[in-house]
Amino acid sequence: MHSHPDLIAAFRDGLATGTLPPGAKALPAEIDRRFAVYRNNVTHGLIEALATRFPVVKALVGDDFFRATARLFIAQHKPTNPVLMLWGEDFPAFLRGFPPAAGLPYLADVARLEYARGIAYHAADPPPLTGEALARAATGADIACVALHPSVQLLRARHAFVTIWAAHQPGAAPGEINPLQEEIALVLRNRLLDVEIWRLTRAESLFIVGLGKTGHLLGAAGAARVADPRFDPTHLILRLSAAGALISRETTDV
Repeated sequence: MHSHPDLIAAFRDGLATGTLPPGAKALPAEIDRRFAVYRNNVTHGLIEALATRFPVVKALVGDDFFRATARLFIAQHKPTNPVLMLWGEDFPAFLRGFPPAAGLPYLADVARLEYARGIAYHAADPPPLTGEALARAATGADIACVALHPSVQLLRARHAFVTIWAAHQPGAAPGEINPLQEEIALVLRNRLLDVEIWRLTRAESLFIVGLGKTGHLLGAAGAARVADPRFDPTHLILRLSAAGALISRETTDV
């Protein structure tokens, strides 16, 4: 009799190769068909999971292309974690090296953005800074007391991945897009638990990086002014605060 871990491993390998796992029982005339049905159901479920996670990628390439690509990806990248929302991290890199997608060089960056949205949605939820705490932080702007919410992620790309993603959202107005325009995205989950994507300037991105590293509002503003000497962080700070994306640095140390 096979041990439970060995049986699970053999069953997992069988899903990938079609080899019947030891101990599988049914009528000889039916066992191959039954296991094939199970394999197809698993593959179909994983394809649907990718389609749900990467809807704009699917829209860009079409349903048939997406499903064929997803099937190839699944053959090489089975989930290794029971938490399915963590799966798909390798999909952007897979698309970047996938020859049939070479005509859409921005596709992998759009996939990165969509994966980041999922991570942001499931991030931890510490309380945001109150207005009073933010005022104190602004008064003592050189004191390390501000941190970014765990959902906040900064992504850079050589393509207009934010604009392309936004163009495929409900109600988006059609317009000209230069796909070769470099863009920077900030991904975060707001107070209403909705995931937002902001397109940032280079100065704004440097402010975010500086704030994430040091917690100093003043130091982060100084870092941003390397890119734009006229940069004023006030609007960005207020926008981050309204979204609940600023938290106490003490919260991250607990």
